[in-house]
Amino acid sequence: MQSAIDNIFKVNLGIKKTERVLVFTDRIRDDEDITDDQRHRRVAMSKVAEQIAKAGEAFATVLFRDYPAAKDNGTEPPEIIWVAALGADVITALKDGGCFTRILAKEPTPDDIKKAEEIVTKANATAIDAIVGLANFSTSHTKFRDLVTRCAGVRYASMPSFEAPMLDGVMTADWPKLAERTIKLAEVLGKGENIHITTPNGTDISFSIKGRPVKPDTGILTEPGSFSNLPAGEAFCAPVEGTANGRLVLTWSPTRELTAPVTITVKDGRATTVSGNEPYAAELQATIDDNPLCGNIAELGVGTNDKASRPDSVLESEKILGTIHIALGDNSTFGGKVRVPFHQDFVFYNPTMIAETNGVETTLLKDGKLLI
Repeated sequence: MQSAIDNIFKVNLGIKKTERVLVFTDRIRDDEDITDDQRHRRVAMSKVAEQIAKAGEAFATVLFRDYPAAKDNGTEPPEIIWVAALGADVITALKDGGCFTRILAKEPTPDDIKKAEEIVTKANATAIDAIVGLANFSTSHTKFRDLVTRCAGVRYASMPSFEAPMLDGVMTADWPKLAERTIKLAEVLGKGENIHITTPNGTDISFSIKGRPVKPDTGILTEPGSFSNLPAGEAFCAPVEGTANGRLVLTWSPTRELTAPVTITVKDGRATTVSGNEPYAAELQATIDDNPLCGNIAELGVGTNDKASRPDSVLESEKILGTIHIALGDNSTFGGKVRVPFHQDFVFYNPTMIAETNGVETTLLKDGKLLI
């Protein structure tokens, strides 16, 4: 376990002694209605965050912050995290520019985004060099993450819903070999235009990825501005909005096995109806009804980590070698056009995936086996 923690700083982030690292986590809000198991898991996650921050002091200057949890994945982190990462002067400039409040609300205009990019880029300096984010609700698909990596050059390890046992399992991956496998898959998948995915339990969906960059999530974050989940191991992209049609059959929610399958009907790029004799179906349908953008088919990902195995934590399960995950909601930070404070991945097992380009079909996965 200690070796895996040390490797976050030594191998994954390549931290130098002169650098500064921000480690953050989120606290359970007083108004959250969660089970005892969820409470136990999240308290344990925050303790892991503290343990990682403490261990990091042997490698660099570490700043630790925590904050009341957001309500969903993809919600912007609070101002305290922005200040810790970019410095108070930059945040003051964003406020004076009139764009900060709308960015936090996930309602920025194109002018807001342009102004924020100019301010952060012009500052040419940040309060920190790298981030380790262990919030329960993911900050991966936020404008905060996009600005600090793309415009400020911060290296960013996003570890939502991380659990201590991962340090003895999925985090023991051979990172150079995983990177080689993932980059190769991303290159091959990136040549595809139309994707067709099926699974033995009934998932059958097609969509276009033409013109969309396929990104390798390798876990190697040594270059300025690099970003990855930890644990890592996937090639992913944003499907073209409006092109997805078919059905997704879920057997797992992000944290538990469902008591009965849940079927998501997808039409013209969006999840429209969620059905099934399982409480999660009504929960997900309510989210989509409240904001139809939450139903956007946001992401295609293919797992490449041979040390990943657990199906009960989407952070790990989406990295399992030979699985596919498809996300709903926000894809604005990795090549898509939808911005909404929601991003939820769903993992599909034993998938077959065919990529078609200029009428020629290539099978990339067959019953969960990677063929490249």
